[in-house]
Amino acid sequence: MTSTKTTQLRRIRFSLWILVAAAVLTLCGVYFVRTIGVREPSPPVTVGEAAIRTAFSLIDHNGNRVTGADFLGRWQFVFFGFTHCPDVCPTTLAYMANVLDRLGGEIERVAPIFITVDPSRDTPQVMAEYVQAFHPKLIGLTGTEAEVAAAARSFRVYYEKMEEETAPDGYLMAHAGHIYVMTPEGGFEDVFREGDQSAEEMATDVLASMSGKR
Repeated sequence: MTSTKTTQLRRIRFSLWILVAAAVLTLCGVYFVRTIGVREPSPPVTVGEAAIRTAFSLIDHNGNRVTGADFLGRWQFVFFGFTHCPDVCPTTLAYMANVLDRLGGEIERVAPIFITVDPSRDTPQVMAEYVQAFHPKLIGLTGTEAEVAAAARSFRVYYEKMEEETAPDGYLMAHAGHIYVMTPEGGFEDVFREGDQSAEEMATDVLASMSGKR
């Protein structure tokens, strides 16, 4: 038998001994738990709700400090992006504006919110000019890097600064392109993305949620 085959057999035997030892330790552990009468932890309970909530403390485009509590009582459309975004943000905000215009009188029950992921450039003044270009109801929010990061965590939103020589200031912000629909209580209701359905379809779904027919 060659030395290579001998080495392979030794490795196989060693692996088998590890598996046997692990099995013995597992059985001993189960016996010990049952013997001393300690209950094993209960499995996690799934309640069917996403761990997404309206929770933040930011500055609106008028320079006022606002928190998630300021928007309770209204349905919220929440989108994260940045004003130097070349494609996803302007198309999504234009789409959101289209949805808002299809809500009729129910638009007064909605707070459409745009949260920047690029607060170093997106000051309240920059945000004010940007959001008004899309819809008069749109609310722009910014803050410190830490405040924006905390807001993104509450919505489970991904974003990352990416170097790009051809972009303004040499960077872009990679980010998710979802619109979160939040209930008047600040809980998660639904998520949409521009291009996945028409503005009319999203408006119809939102109106159904608002009327309790979903």
